[in-house]
Amino acid sequence: MKKLFTPFLFLLLIVLLAAQFCVKPPDYPNEPVIEFLNLSKDILQQGKGKGDSLSITFSYTDGDGDLGYPDTDPTPSVFVRDDRDSFPKFEYQLPYVEPQGASNGISGEISIVVPTSCCIFIDSEGFPRACEQVPDTVLFDTLYYFVKIKDRAGNFSNEIKAGPITLRCH
Repeated sequence: MKKLFTPFLFLLLIVLLAAQFCVKPPDYPNEPVIEFLNLSKDILQQGKGKGDSLSITFSYTDGDGDLGYPDTDPTPSVFVRDDRDSFPKFEYQLPYVEPQGASNGISGEISIVVPTSCCIFIDSEGFPRACEQVPDTVLFDTLYYFVKIKDRAGNFSNEIKAGPITLRCH
């Protein structure tokens, strides 16, 4: 009886060890999901052509792994808007992600470089003025960037908020 029992235990131990190393594929939704991680800095010098910029880093997951477009397709997949006017400001293209194996769920981190923006000031007549038109009395402006991504199926992610970012107006 002892000889029969020992191989059974040995086989059971091997099966249990093998099962321990099996990795269950991630169960992400097909729509991309992003989460804000950090800003490289939170103060920028305003203005066009001044060369200031910051990096926004965020994590992502996508259940069907269809992020990015081939180099031959210039379709944007990252969208950034400024909270002060809600207009789209910058668009970026994610690199193409090759489908991987039976389960295509992917995750990772993305950093995008966003150039500086202009300070915005509402003049005495109620009109917005920007950059060189901002009076010397307005020293700083504050903004938030909102970021979302889109996969090849056209699914948009949630939108993340990056900031506050302080702009030096002069």
